[in-house]
Amino acid sequence: MTKRKLITGALIVALGYATGAAIAQVADAPTAATEWQTLPTAAYPGKRDDISFADAQHGWYGTGKGDLFATSDGGDSWTKVASKPGTFIRAVGFVDAKTGYIGNVGTDYYPGVTDTTPLYRTNDGGVTWTPIDIGGVKVAGICAIDILRTKRIYQGKLEPRVIITAAGRVGGPTGMIRSLDGGATWTATDLSDTAGMILDIKFLDEQTGLIFAATSRDVASGNALILRTTDGGKSWTKVYQSSRPAELIWKASFVDATTGFATVMSYDQSATQKHIVKTSDGGKTWVELPLVNNGAAVELGIGFVDAMHGWVGTTVGGFETKDGGKSFAPAPVAKAANKFRFVKTAKGMRAYAIGTAVQRLELNR
Repeated sequence: MTKRKLITGALIVALGYATGAAIAQVADAPTAATEWQTLPTAAYPGKRDDISFADAQHGWYGTGKGDLFATSDGGDSWTKVASKPGTFIRAVGFVDAKTGYIGNVGTDYYPGVTDTTPLYRTNDGGVTWTPIDIGGVKVAGICAIDILRTKRIYQGKLEPRVIITAAGRVGGPTGMIRSLDGGATWTATDLSDTAGMILDIKFLDEQTGLIFAATSRDVASGNALILRTTDGGKSWTKVYQSSRPAELIWKASFVDATTGFATVMSYDQSATQKHIVKTSDGGKTWVELPLVNNGAAVELGIGFVDAMHGWVGTTVGGFETKDGGKSFAPAPVAKAANKFRFVKTAKGMRAYAIGTAVQRLELNR
């Protein structure tokens, strides 16, 4: 078997993480604040990709089968609120308990996906979806949604402002959809000349943002890539590119406008050392940090609650650091954790992880 075939096979397994059998999720008994609790969710034959919370009680997650689930009790129970077969829900982002956005990975990548609409809006908590009008610009699919809450001066008053940015996709081609006015109007940009794949996106303010990507649509020949903009996405500058083939940046996590981390996903099975990257200057520069020496640990999600404490999800399970990524230890995070989210609560902070399971961790801090 050729190296290219090995890489392609690994990519399909990790990105879809199909097991061939449903993984039933059963709620754990109440746990201490330092333990991850597996929440009761509907069985699903692989990993789920994203979870979003508008507040400590109201949250949503989607599946590759087009099902959207919602909770109004912080994850203790979940209800299917919508089902759109043929849609692959890759990204979810909610502004409040009613208003949110659903990103679809698009066609010609995963079998059975027939929906060509990249982004939807809901105004009723996910029950009904309205396609976002992107003015005829071709955006193949969405892998990430970023919601930036900021403020602006309007007629002498300081008013809240919500900026929504969505981008993708895995396998390419690449594009970005953005609204500067809370979803009232949108612009779409073809980024096919900028990156081969886009897997995540983060804006630190209206003008400053980062794309987490790959240099090529061909996984075997591509490098991990991070791009930065200071003009709202009109132009992008390369700030990191790995030197090893068969790599891409999968997900990122920022604790503030200065400190951030991202996973370097590798499909070179002969390269067992896995890495994350870290920035301490708002994404201008990045340094590589070792995660684990294990060729089977394909990296997926990453989440840092502060500059020292964070988790990384891989296909063999989770890893935790308490020293800013200098060292990692195995953590009881379910396999293929694709996204970590943090929500403020009355007692402090709560973490969620989603992959082959949906998990919750109370952080009383």
